[in-house]
Amino acid sequence: MSYEERVLFFAAFAKPGKNRAQKNSANKLRLFSVSFIFLLFTFYLPSGAKAVSIDQQLNIPLNNGTQGYAREDADRLLRLGAQEELRGNLAKAIPYWIQALDIYQQLGDRQAIGLTYDYLGLTYARLGRYFEAEDALRRRLAVARDQPDFQGQIYGLNNVGTVLLQRGAVQAASVSFSEALRIAQSISSQAGEGLSLSNLGLAAANSGDYLQAIKRYEEALIFRRRGKDPLGEANTVNNLGDAYLALNQYRDAQISYRGALRLGRQTRDRSTQYRAIDGLVVIYSKLRQYQEGFELLDRRLTLAQESQNLRQELESLRLFAQLYQVSGNPVTARTFYQRAITLARTLGDEQEEALLLNNLAQIRIR
Repeated sequence: MSYEERVLFFAAFAKPGKNRAQKNSANKLRLFSVSFIFLLFTFYLPSGAKAVSIDQQLNIPLNNGTQGYAREDADRLLRLGAQEELRGNLAKAIPYWIQALDIYQQLGDRQAIGLTYDYLGLTYARLGRYFEAEDALRRRLAVARDQPDFQGQIYGLNNVGTVLLQRGAVQAASVSFSEALRIAQSISSQAGEGLSLSNLGLAAANSGDYLQAIKRYEEALIFRRRGKDPLGEANTVNNLGDAYLALNQYRDAQISYRGALRLGRQTRDRSTQYRAIDGLVVIYSKLRQYQEGFELLDRRLTLAQESQNLRQELESLRLFAQLYQVSGNPVTARTFYQRAITLARTLGDEQEEALLLNNLAQIRIR
């Protein structure tokens, strides 16, 4: 693979609503737990969409029979959906892409159909709608197999495996990743091998086998560096940091996260930087080096505000509140919770608002 996922910075924080609610209601104040980190997954677009604009992705040869007003309308809808996604309005992006998909199917444009299924599947996953995500991504995989598109199959299998991981089907996910690795090896795709090995490491980590995960990540880094894939490398290095953190090897984890943060800055990829910062904040919280954590969260908040990403701004405010809470400063923690609650209301996220109100109320009880 040549680039990481396009705009699914998620990512990095796509947590199943049910699981998150259970953790908050338990209110153990495991504010920066490793279990939180391992709910982070990354998806991929084989078209190199992170560094390539949608216009370039949709630059279909003029003789393929799909140009015209209908095609222009579908492309416009795809762009509108992408704009909503970039703003963090995931649910608003989906209807645009469904309309675009319908037009592409009428035109018989397989390339655009595959791309649209990618966007739909990845966004469904971020919303926690995993069955819909798996359905869209399997359809995208079928398009790749029909063409045949071996690169598309590699990334399709990895995306399907990632959704299976989010559903807790670790064994099935490992099978999907292993099949992707076999195809990548058969066509000598260093990018595909790096991606598949990295995901096999993630599967091992989700099984609690962190030593095996570290082994897989280190193997993956060889191929990702050979393929000159800095975003792929950064994702694997972040994963490596997670595994070291799970083993309480804070020094190695810190080195990994700082390496990922550096790569994120070089590539100007905010999702990579969010993940690396959050991992470092976990470490500083555990080591009670709170000032370092606050400085990183200030950088995180600035990143979110610069991109006008309200969802990540909300996440930054919540993490600020939690860190102030564990550092023994309930007054400032309340201030950040109140700011986060206001922003949750702006986003219309009633579940997040309820969780934040619960956290705020417990500070007042104490």
